[in-house]
Amino acid sequence: MKKIKISLFLLVLSTALYLLVLPPSLLSYRQSEVAALSIITIGMWATAIVPEYLTSLCFFLVSMLFSLAPASVIFAGFASSAVWLIFGGLVLGLAINSTGLGKRTAALVARHLGGSYIKIIAGLVTAGVMFSFLMPSAMGRVVLLTPIAAALSEQFGFVKGSNGRTGVILAVIMGSFLPAFAVLPANVPNMVLSGMAESQYHISLLYGPYLLLHFPVMGFLRALIMIFIIVRLCPDTPALTMHAKSEVCANRLSFQEKILASVLVALLILWGTDFIHHISPAWVALSGAVFLLLPPVSIVTTKMFNQKMNWASIIFVAGILGLGTLINHSGLGYRLAGAIIKFLPVGPGREFVDYICVILASAATGVVTTLPGVPAVLTPFADTLAKATGFSVESVLMMQVLGFATVIFPYQAPPIVVGMQLSEERFSVALKFCLIMTVATVLFLLPLDFLWWRIQGMI
Repeated sequence: MKKIKISLFLLVLSTALYLLVLPPSLLSYRQSEVAALSIITIGMWATAIVPEYLTSLCFFLVSMLFSLAPASVIFAGFASSAVWLIFGGLVLGLAINSTGLGKRTAALVARHLGGSYIKIIAGLVTAGVMFSFLMPSAMGRVVLLTPIAAALSEQFGFVKGSNGRTGVILAVIMGSFLPAFAVLPANVPNMVLSGMAESQYHISLLYGPYLLLHFPVMGFLRALIMIFIIVRLCPDTPALTMHAKSEVCANRLSFQEKILASVLVALLILWGTDFIHHISPAWVALSGAVFLLLPPVSIVTTKMFNQKMNWASIIFVAGILGLGTLINHSGLGYRLAGAIIKFLPVGPGREFVDYICVILASAATGVVTTLPGVPAVLTPFADTLAKATGFSVESVLMMQVLGFATVIFPYQAPPIVVGMQLSEERFSVALKFCLIMTVATVLFLLPLDFLWWRIQGMI
């Protein structure tokens, strides 16, 4: 495996050097420089040839040394609400683990999920999907549920490094993220697309029609396939200790657990009602974190904060967001998206081919810009694609959803990255899952969705 990673990285490095020595006429030299750095950075993240946070630090260093963009662009990730949502989630995770509330919650959940391994995975994926309807922020769902999932894995006897623990973590992260693309307010790219569709084409995406169009296949059927993939990818057998469970549940809540439980309930209510108060989930999470850090409360002590905070995940995600901002700032994303669309073999009368091409163009754009950047880059091309394919502009916009919902590499999706970092699980497993899920999506879900869209009159 190490030899394969090195070979892939050398191929990536050769491609980047080629772009620097012989920049294509399509790109300016500055865009070629950004493209070369992007290819190397993405290649290092994808192969994990060095730790992910180190790749991000290298990206920051090279970008600033060669003045590829202003510091405000390169370090835009640190100003992003996503990073502060992660910070809040890390503090909440420390509190959940230190107070024992995570183990208690896990023990209660384990009572209902005990039995077969497939029942555990199916139950956790279902819980993640249900949370998508209650909590709009994907990152919020991941940072809230991941520490509980880690504690839950212990209840089933899954030690760190075991297939079972990895499967439990994947079920919670992927279950609360991937099917949520079928729920309009449940993921950031959905909302970016909704806003741009309204501003550029005066098309209002409504909750009910959006759910009906996407959820049966990309929500429900996708969740079923995810369960099958996780069980096959990470096979294991639970060893549930009923005595340990009963002992944890029998003890009364400590004073700190009561405070933390109250804080979590308050945060959940605020996250679930952000359409009323319009406060970003990040600032809600940060408020909870600051409260837990206050000296009179001290659920997360200074020692815990200094020694146990996973700063590597913050640097990693800031690097991902900074790369996406750099690509968009340089115009590279827009230029590449235009080139992809120009060479698509689309034309009226070939509905299925056109449908697949538009979706794959969206998915390929996401590899370069990361998922939140896809609607920002592709939406201006929607009318061009509509004329070329014969589809309506609304249909083309909805095909974007199927494209950015197809996550090929984990780095494209900050919630996946954060969940794997919080749980300290192997990033390579998330990569395998995403690649297998992509194949399953292309072979099974997209053709089924095509038939469903025809029934709905969208094609």
